Amino acid sequence: MKPSYSIIIPVYNRPEELDELLSSILVQEYTDTFEICVIEDGSQQKSNLIVEKYTTKLSIRYFEKENSGPGDSRNFGMKHAKGNYFIILDSDVILPKNYISKVDKQLELNFTDAFGGPDAAHPNFTPLQKAINYSMTSFLTTGGIRGKKNSFGTFQPRSFNMGLSKTAFEKTKGFSDMRAGEDIDLTFRLWETGFKTQLIEKAFVYHKRRNSISSFFKQTFAFGTARPILNKKYPQSTKLTYWFPSLFIIGFDLSILLLIFGYWQLAILYVAYFVFVYADSTVKNRDFKVGFLSIFTSLTQFMGYGLGFLESQLFRNKK
Repeated sequence: MKPSYSIIIPVYNRPEELDELLSSILVQEYTDTFEICVIEDGSQQKSNLIVEKYTTKLSIRYFEKENSGPGDSRNFGMKHAKGNYFIILDSDVILPKNYISKVDKQLELNFTDAFGGPDAAHPNFTPLQKAINYSMTSFLTTGGIRGKKNSFGTFQPRSFNMGLSKTAFEKTKGFSDMRAGEDIDLTFRLWETGFKTQLIEKAFVYHKRRNSISSFFKQTFAFGTARPILNKKYPQSTKLTYWFPSLFIIGFDLSILLLIFGYWQLAILYVAYFVFVYADSTVKNRDFKVGFLSIFTSLTQFMGYGLGFLESQLFRNKK
């Protein structure tokens, strides 16, 4: 049976970004009927006026609820949606005009009850946003786990760009109450229930992510705190590589300490690494400024995730 799509968008204090997302949905090449469910998660800056702009152009419904986090808001939207396949998007993404068509075509060729797609930087993004995108997607910083080809079949969807069938939602009950890592938690429960996931590589979105170093640090710190909780909940998922950001930061601090005492060998390794990051990002983004900023966003990512992981591992995750 051909899927009927409902696009689920939780939003919290981001009306301008929602406007950009809805504009990109408006020009989709996909011609079959689909609906949009916008869930206002207790925002102070409401998006009702933004939604009203599109009510005559799109099949769109607007829901307001008390703040309970993005996972619960997605569940709320899926419970009220009319479709049998949910496309879950963060409000800070923009869709290429062929996004839904690419999803539909791939599900027709290889149906799975869940999918995930990668993200990219839009040409109009700020240099910092492009640098953050690089740090989150580059092989040099994350191993390319967010969208690599060989993840097909066991790919872990991320909730900024994710699909879920109504059947899978009803059996798994959707997202847990975790504030970070809730999408990975859902993926593990999908697998335990017998559902398959896939990466739809061509169904990418332009993801703005954070717009400052401090907010990016907070985001990656939250990601880091979630991992030990997931490891404890799903011991079979534990990998030594999850310790790498923490070890990277410990080594970085040690290199500075050794440098003070005249031992420069370890510091040279870090300098060489960041030179590679700078060169790779500059070439890929065709922008020296983005390459330079990528040094700081990559260090911020390692620091945020690594410190969050250590805090959670050593202090939060003892029960």
